[in-house]
Amino acid sequence: MRRGAAIAALLTCLLAPLTPATGAVADERGPVGWASMNGGTTGGSGGAVWTVETRAELKEALENGGDPAAPKTIRVVGDINGHEAADGSGALLGEQDYAPGYDLGKYQSCFGLDGTTWSDTRYAYCKQQRTLRQTGSHREKAQIQLTVPSNTTLVGVGGDARLLGVFLTVNTGTNIIVRNLELEAPVDHFTSWSPDDGTQGNWNARFDAMTVITGRNIWIDHCTFTDGRFPDREAPVGFHGKRVQRHDGLLDIEDGSDFITVSDSRFTDHDKALLIGSGDGRGERDRGHLKVTFFRNLFTDITQRAPRVRFGQVHVVNNVYRGQAPDTGYALGVGVESAVFSEGNVFAYPEADPSFVLAAYGGTAFRDRGSWFDGRPADLNSLAAGLGLTDAVGWDPADVYAYRPLKSRAAVEHYVLHHAGAGRPHG
Repeated sequence: MRRGAAIAALLTCLLAPLTPATGAVADERGPVGWASMNGGTTGGSGGAVWTVETRAELKEALENGGDPAAPKTIRVVGDINGHEAADGSGALLGEQDYAPGYDLGKYQSCFGLDGTTWSDTRYAYCKQQRTLRQTGSHREKAQIQLTVPSNTTLVGVGGDARLLGVFLTVNTGTNIIVRNLELEAPVDHFTSWSPDDGTQGNWNARFDAMTVITGRNIWIDHCTFTDGRFPDREAPVGFHGKRVQRHDGLLDIEDGSDFITVSDSRFTDHDKALLIGSGDGRGERDRGHLKVTFFRNLFTDITQRAPRVRFGQVHVVNNVYRGQAPDTGYALGVGVESAVFSEGNVFAYPEADPSFVLAAYGGTAFRDRGSWFDGRPADLNSLAAGLGLTDAVGWDPADVYAYRPLKSRAAVEHYVLHHAGAGRPHG
């Protein structure tokens, strides 16, 4: 680990464009949208500076010499793997390190051939496999979860800084910036089969690439979220021909989190991408909160939840959605008591029906202003009306904070395709 005091030079590096971008929107010196409210979001500005290259160093920097909430900037160099052993050997822990003797095939067999009913006595090993799955999951979580405390800037250095298999979390933290990092979602070695989930059952993984729980004033900028080397389409086949889903979300924002902006980032090759809100029955925590802005992000080959929203006032503006639309899925999910304001988004799905854009999950309102579908103006408000949604979302972002949306489809696509993601030039 190396620690320096050249804070002014570092901040200049963080805030300056990575490469010149002629004709692009000017680089923001702070977040646009909800993260600019409630006093703004400055991260670890003015505090200690850490440079980290391993999981152990990152963990130490997050603890910040016993004062984790003090301002600090943590610079990530190269790859940091959440499974790096704590002994400094560089070895990566795996399934058998967390739960020696666990076997996915044996675990599945204890549900019977149709996967409907677990029995501890179906085979002599079933009770052991159940215990191993539970203890292994807890041990994996303890290893890969790293929590970002208040007043932190976590930033990748250069174009190749990656968190691999790290379960990055914010838990009641405030004033946090995460920038210029690729976050490869963790593989859950102990994903569970739930026979009663859906009509035929489903696999449910535990870990997100990043989870925000009761966090305030958070800016996620120029990051890439992906399944990376371990896409679920290459996972083993389980019950009813379904792949064993080993990933949960890419980014979940829950439990009354507030004043968050996600900008100039990429979300790629994933099923359940972005979830806003803890659950339909969590209004006591989430109602009046979950104010989130998604600004100029790129969504490629996302099956669903881009995002799915409950309760929150969510502004989805100047994002690009593209790829192969799945047979079942959607882009924007309108959940219970949500107030989603869509604006100037580009949906590029050449072989899909516009109905792919929206899904109603108990919500009552949705509004769009000036989006496009396959190169033409998209009448998303009529689409919403067909789902029983009104346009009375109760708010307009222009009345709340200052922002400058791009007004043409070509400008949105050009900007997002060139600038969104880790290692990409800032505008």
